[in-house]
Amino acid sequence: MSWVEKQDTVYTLKFSEAINNGWTEPITISSSSQWFVNWADYPMLVTNDSGKFMAHVLEKSGPGKFSYDINVMVSTNEGKTWERSFLLNDDGLEAEHGFVSMVPWKGNVLLAWLDGRQTAGTAASEGDHSGHHGSMSLRAAVLDYEGQRKAEWLIDDRTCDCCQTTAAVFEDSPVVIYRDRSETEVRDMSVSRLADSIWSAPQPVHADGWEVKGCPVNGPRVAVNDSRVATTWFTAAQNQPAVYASLSSDGGKTFGERIRIDEGKANGRVDITAVGQDFIISWLEGEEIKVRKLFQDGRTGDPLLVAKTSSSRPSGFPQLTTLSGEKILVAWTNIEEKRVMTRVVTLD
Repeated sequence: MSWVEKQDTVYTLKFSEAINNGWTEPITISSSSQWFVNWADYPMLVTNDSGKFMAHVLEKSGPGKFSYDINVMVSTNEGKTWERSFLLNDDGLEAEHGFVSMVPWKGNVLLAWLDGRQTAGTAASEGDHSGHHGSMSLRAAVLDYEGQRKAEWLIDDRTCDCCQTTAAVFEDSPVVIYRDRSETEVRDMSVSRLADSIWSAPQPVHADGWEVKGCPVNGPRVAVNDSRVATTWFTAAQNQPAVYASLSSDGGKTFGERIRIDEGKANGRVDITAVGQDFIISWLEGEEIKVRKLFQDGRTGDPLLVAKTSSSRPSGFPQLTTLSGEKILVAWTNIEEKRVMTRVVTLD
């Protein structure tokens, strides 16, 4: 698990590993006073099975409030030392770049991100995401742990401006899901899948029809198991806030009917993880973090309260992962104590 700490004006990215029912002593990845740090677009860490780690932070590229690049760092010795850092986006423009997804793939790492190079010099580059301006785009690239760029693609040239992206790999084919943006400001979820080095044309996960002239800052999440791709997301179409999920049996090419997850007081901030042939979804229900099982046939289990929290921005986005069997790990920010909390939950 990785997180950011702040001391005076200096931010530090750290990580720790869960071993024997406890957390190892934190290791520092990097520190700087030049990072762009906010509640929704947070640094991330991934690792493969051979001791190679990759992490990213957002680093200011100019005086503009929303001028920052994606700085990637790598370690080849299980995170003990971090040897190299380099920029993911190489456009050289002072614009917004962020909301990164990272997933190990074929010995490398696939990264997807929102790229503001088309907004440089417009209102969007100053943080105004409500009007007519150059569009945010979705790009993806493959990097090895030496920092070499194996490939790069433009997936979608018009997306929502500041909702998290999400990515997973199903049978060697990466799938990326994100909040799209139509010409009429409908901002529903879309999916694209990489096959034979070509990304499929973006397709809607479900036509919620949420028309909103501004970014809700509330992105989707995706997970895979041996037979299914599952995604979960937040929408407030027709002024009805809700969390939904949907299952795909063809590797993310198409998704089935949406399945209601929340209990009527949804704030979104979702996550999802695979547990065997089923999935567990977490979300913010009012001031509570809840989890619920989504079975592979579309049924849902009873909601379970994990922790009380706050719906304010500093509480961030709770995170979810599978430990083993029916055990999952939930992490969230305690804003009163300014600490990261974790809880192991067993679902039977």
